[in-house]
Amino acid sequence: MDIAFIVDPLDSLKAYKDSSISMMRAAALRGHRIHTFEQTDLVWRAGRVVANATPLTVHTDNAEWHDAGAAAVKALDDFDAVLMRKDPPFDMEYIYSTYLLELAEGAGARVYNRPRAIRDHNEKLAIAKYPEFIAPTIVTRQADVIREFLAEHRDIILKPLDGMGGTSIFRVRESDPNVNVILEIMTQDGQRSAMAQRYIPAISHGDKRILLIAGEPVPYALARIPREGESRGNLAAGGRGVAQPLSAHDRRIAEALGPRLWAEGLLLVGLDVIGENLTEVNVTSPTCMVEITEQTGFDVPGMFIDALERVAR
Repeated sequence: MDIAFIVDPLDSLKAYKDSSISMMRAAALRGHRIHTFEQTDLVWRAGRVVANATPLTVHTDNAEWHDAGAAAVKALDDFDAVLMRKDPPFDMEYIYSTYLLELAEGAGARVYNRPRAIRDHNEKLAIAKYPEFIAPTIVTRQADVIREFLAEHRDIILKPLDGMGGTSIFRVRESDPNVNVILEIMTQDGQRSAMAQRYIPAISHGDKRILLIAGEPVPYALARIPREGESRGNLAAGGRGVAQPLSAHDRRIAEALGPRLWAEGLLLVGLDVIGENLTEVNVTSPTCMVEITEQTGFDVPGMFIDALERVAR
C-alpha cells in the first residue's frame, strides 16, 4: 500500500519515542510505501485535494531515521490510506485541514482518523458523552461558576479545551491566594471556555493512557506518573511512563467506548484515565506506542498496521 502521513516537520520528530515513526517503521517492514507531508501542504484545486508529498525510506537508527526522496504533487485519493497525525494546537487551521480532508474523502480518499470525527471530538469535552466514567466536571467561561465549583470540591484541576501535553493546566485549592488571577488567565476574562474537574488523588499512581485500535484495546496502558511536587503526569511535563496491564475497570471503560468510537471512524484513540475516571479522549495524534512496546514486548505499531491493512485494502 501507499500510505501518507500528515505530520509535523520531520526534523521536529523524536525518532526514539515518536508513535508516527513507529507506525512508519512497522508499515515499511511489511513492504508498504511511506510518504509524508505537512498540514501546510494541503491544496484544493480543480475539484481535488492534493499535497506535495515526500517519499521516505525509514531506518531503525534513531539518529538518521529516514532518507527523503523527491517530493511530488499527488492527490490524496491516490494513496491507499492517509493518516492525520498532526499534533495540536487544535486551532482554526486544524479545523480547515479537516474540511480539506473531508473533501478528499468525497473524492475517494481513505483518511484515518476520519476528519469529521476528529472535528466532533474535542479531546477534553468528549468525556461529557460518557458521564458514567468521569469525575465531577464543568465547562464554562464564567469565573463565578468555577468559584462555586471550587467551593463545593475544594481542590480542582483547571485546563483549557485546546491544549496538549499538560500545558496550561492548574491545580487550584480553595485557599489559594491566586484563584482570581488564575481564573482571569484561564477564561481570558470570560472570553474563553475552560474545564474544571474535581482533583483526583489517584494521579499519584499515574495518568493512564489506554490505546484503542479499531475499537479494540491494547492490553497494556502507560501510566504516566508525575514527578515529585507535580500534579501532571504528562511525559511532556516530566512524567515517568510505566507500562502495566489494563485493570478490570480500565478494560470496562475501553470496551464501552471502543466500538462507539470506531463506528465514528476513529481508528486510533488514546483514552486518559486517572484512578477509575476518564479524563480525556485523544483523537488527533495519540502517542505512547513506543513506550508500551519497549516495556512489554507487545507490538503496538504492528497491531495498528494490522488494523490499517484490514480497513484500507
